[in-house]
Order: sequence, then structure tokens, then C-alpha cells
Amino acid sequence: MFPKPIEKRSRAAQVSYQAFLPLALVLWLLPLLAVALFSIKSDADFSSGNFWGVPSSFEFFNNYGKVFFESNMPRYLFNSLLITIPTVIGAVGLSAMAGFALGVYRFNGNLLIFFMFIAGNFVPFQILMVPVRDLTVNLNLYDTKTGLILFHIAFQTGFCTLFMRNFIRALPFPLIEAARVEGVAEWRIFWYVVLPLMKPAIAALAVLVFTFIWNDYFWAVVLTQGPGSQPVTAGITEFNSQFRAAYHLMSAGSIVAALPPVAMFFLMQKHFIAGLTLGAVK
Repeated sequence: MFPKPIEKRSRAAQVSYQAFLPLALVLWLLPLLAVALFSIKSDADFSSGNFWGVPSSFEFFNNYGKVFFESNMPRYLFNSLLITIPTVIGAVGLSAMAGFALGVYRFNGNLLIFFMFIAGNFVPFQILMVPVRDLTVNLNLYDTKTGLILFHIAFQTGFCTLFMRNFIRALPFPLIEAARVEGVAEWRIFWYVVLPLMKPAIAALAVLVFTFIWNDYFWAVVLTQGPGSQPVTAGITEFNSQFRAAYHLMSAGSIVAALPPVAMFFLMQKHFIAGLTLGAVK
């Protein structure tokens, strides 16, 4: 069922693995390295067609200075924080409660409700684009951070509930039964018994949701416009001029936009890995 570990394979397979792994790593990092190279080039390099050559001048401070002090990039970053953080709190909080109800209580229709939570994840975004936009317009939520937050919470709660419900069902149920025997209220069982055990899952889910919402471009373009409410993924296009794009500034802005989710992952790395692997072995 599971692939054989590389240590147990033939010597030829091990040598091939060691040879192709660095190549795969370089190919994987090549787009990021290209963006980092573009971010320190001058505009003249792109005008002359020097896309992959050595930069004619080192413009690191000039390019990143323009991104931070001569554009709306700080505002777009702040918008992304105002959108992403409430979304993570709302989606993880609601899914923790929904996962507790679906994972602990046994009642008729449990599976039906559970399937309804996750059914929306199988619908392509393109199909939802027009009705979701019309809904936000009718509710006066179009081009607002609130509308984008509410949509992301609603859409992310399905996947998060799937994650939380399966995690809670793997917890030792006798702990909950013992608390009930002692007469502990259900909300106290959730808050004082189940929630502390869910910390690894909450951390892992928070990193996943944070990364997805921060990097979202599709809904940022569909539901917002202008620097008042657009997140950083959509705001980077501000560096486009009428006839050609300012690739050096777009690349610098892309690097800046990528730093928060990377920092989030490294700060939560220990809990993230623990949350994904908990229960994987007996």
C-alpha cells in the first residue's frame, strides 16, 4: 500500500534518487530564483532584453524602496492582514465547533450534514464566480474587506470541518465519557477537554488556511477593486503601466508578498508537522 523506503531499495535506485533530487530541487526553485533575480534588476535591463543575464546595475534598494515608499504596497499588505487573520480565526473556530458536534455526537443525519459541509469544496471556483459576485452586490458587500472575509470563512469552513471532525474522532472517547459522568456541561467538555487536545490540529489548519487566503488571487480580483479593499495579490498589478509591465517592481512586490506566509510556516513549523502526523502511527 505504501511505497518502499529508499533505504530498502536497490543501490541503483538509491544512486538515481540522490542524483535527481538536487535537479528536482533546482527546477522547483527556478521560478522563485528568477523572480528574485528580476527584483534586483533595473528597468533598462528589461528594455534591452537582458532578462536572464547579469544585472547591469544592482537596484535592490531602489526597487524595494519604490515598492514600500512610492506605491500602495504597504496598504495592500495591511488589507491582506485584515482579510486573512479574521478569516483564519473564523474558519478554524467554526470548524472546531462543527467538528466537535459531528465527531462526538451520534444522531440520524450526521453523515448527511457532514457531506453538506464538504460538498462545496468540489464545486469549481469559475462556476461560483457570477452568483457569489451578484450576492455580494445585492448585500452591499462588493468591494469590501468584510465581503471577502465572509466568503472565505464560508468556503473554508467545509474543508476545515472535514479536517477537525476526523481529528476529533481519533481522540480517546473515554475522556469525554468520564467528563460527562462527572456532570461537566457539554460546552465545558469542548473548551477544557477537547480543545486543548486539538492544538496541533488547530496550528496545522491555521497555517494551511493562512497560506491559502493570503495567496488567493481569483476571489481578490472578482470581489474587490482598488487599494481600499484589495489584498496584496491583486494589488501587485498596480505596477503595470499602460503599454508594458514594470517587471522589476512586480518581482520585488511578489517577494515582499511571499514573506508573511513563509514566516508563518517557519514560526508554526513544529506544530504544523505535529498536527499533520498525529495519529499517523500507533
